[in-house]
Order: sequence, then structure tokens, then C-alpha cells
Amino acid sequence: MKYMLIDKYDNVRGTTNTDLKENAEYYFISRKKIDKESFDTLWRVMSEDEYRQKYRMSLHNRQVEWWKDDESYLDIDK
Repeated sequence: MKYMLIDKYDNVRGTTNTDLKENAEYYFISRKKIDKESFDTLWRVMSEDEYRQKYRMSLHNRQVEWWKDDESYLDIDK
């Protein structure tokens, strides 16, 4: 299964193929050379399917409808 390293801005920063999420976490922690507590504050490890379901689709929906939040200062004729 493919696991991804996700930063706090929901960007993919690395991937690995392994059978368990714990193995992926160990791989990324050893790659970053920091302790687990510091790692957990900066990054998340999730499967590719989980990332697609939670973040990619929600980010896509927010990008498509950006104007709904910004109507107050758009230069449009009413």
C-alpha cells in the first residue's frame, strides 16, 4: 500500500510503499531524523486513498467556489 507524508498545509511531501502505516511512519521519521513528538506536530502519514477522500476532494471544492466567501469585495456590477 502507498503511504504519503503530508505537511500541515495538506501538501504531499513524500511517498513510500509498505504494508503497514507504522512502517511508513518509522521510515519518514528516520528520514527526517527527528523524534516522534516533533514529527507529529509537523507532518501526518496517511494512505493514498485516505488522502484522496479527505483532502484532495475538499481542497478541490474550496478552490472551485472561492468567490462565495469573497463576494463582499469583488468588483462586480449588481
